[in-house]
Amino acid sequence: MSAATAYPNAPDLSGEDYLVVGLATCFLKEDGEVHPVKIVEPIPSAALEAIVKGIPTSYEMACATTLGAVLEGETVKMLPEFPPEAQICDDFVSRAIAATRTYKKREEARDLIAPGSIYREFNYSTERKRVLNSENLVRPEDNIKQHEYTHKVL
Repeated sequence: MSAATAYPNAPDLSGEDYLVVGLATCFLKEDGEVHPVKIVEPIPSAALEAIVKGIPTSYEMACATTLGAVLEGETVKMLPEFPPEAQICDDFVSRAIAATRTYKKREEARDLIAPGSIYREFNYSTERKRVLNSENLVRPEDNIKQHEYTHKVL
């Protein structure tokens, strides 16, 4: 099967291309309380390089795999390494394709986690919660006051 038929929106990729998929602890806000949920999402190379260096992250683990192991056309396949209660992130297909391209561009990032292995040595922390369904409400008080001459030609 050629790459063009496997991924019509990504003819430059094949099922053999390297990809890292992580298990993150995120939160959903319901009735004023936050509840943890396990989310499976692709990790781009720049993010992986940063979190491997020890910055706090919501990722518990990451699996180095191939695009074909997690995507069959437009269908997402759950890796057996992840717990059954884990949920697939929104826009997984487009995010997986985008993340795969980052590893093609920065090949040295592939050396951080060997293909087929699982990495668990992250600085795991949920101190700064990733709330998935939060709303950013902008109020008039949030506007910055400008000088009256800001938009005038003097």
